[in-house]
Amino acid sequence: MDQAIRFPWNHFPPVYIHASENFVKMHHAYPAATAGDTWAAMELVADAISFPVLEQLWKRFDAQAPVLVSVRTTEASGVSVIPDAMARTISALLRWPWERRIVQANKLKHAGASGYERLQRQVIFSGRVLIGLNYLLVDDVLGQGGTLANLRGHILAQKGCVIGATVLRGRDYSAELALTDAKLSELRRQHGHIEYWWRQRFGFGFESLTASEARFLSRARTAERIIEGLEAVDG
Repeated sequence: MDQAIRFPWNHFPPVYIHASENFVKMHHAYPAATAGDTWAAMELVADAISFPVLEQLWKRFDAQAPVLVSVRTTEASGVSVIPDAMARTISALLRWPWERRIVQANKLKHAGASGYERLQRQVIFSGRVLIGLNYLLVDDVLGQGGTLANLRGHILAQKGCVIGATVLRGRDYSAELALTDAKLSELRRQHGHIEYWWRQRFGFGFESLTASEARFLSRARTAERIIEGLEAVDG
């Protein structure tokens, strides 16, 4: 079975979030956009994208000549067009190029999935990366952050550079993808005896988890509960 690729975070910056979960989900174009309607996705993005956040992105990254790469996924319910609409809009407004050859290689449905389902069913990407470019990741939603972590890993594995990420919607507490040393130490104190098992199963250790994933695992009373939860997903 193919495994996702991840790397330690190394002071990765917080994700730039444009709008609240409620604003995006209550927008009249949201149902059609999530069903694959490109025009609805463009309308949704036009109303939800934040110009103050765009200004922050410009100030933080423009000097690094960023290249946008969107999470181009095929969901079980249809084609996910919102990340592309977002990348297209940012590209037009900030005059940053948009890379379209990197795509999701497996078909998953993460909408409404549990924490264990998201961890067990890892997103895998394919597509060539150009060495020397600075990629900025773009997605429609930030949950546990695993999709962004795996897209970053795909790029880093080909000697590309990932300088940051931005999403249309998400909760503020999820913006920090990078796992702190303190949180990593805490997780290893709790469940470190299964980290070898985890590495064999997923291809990466606890150091490459997102902060939200680590919080989720830390809430498990025992490491055995984690194993049971993961194995029950496809059982």
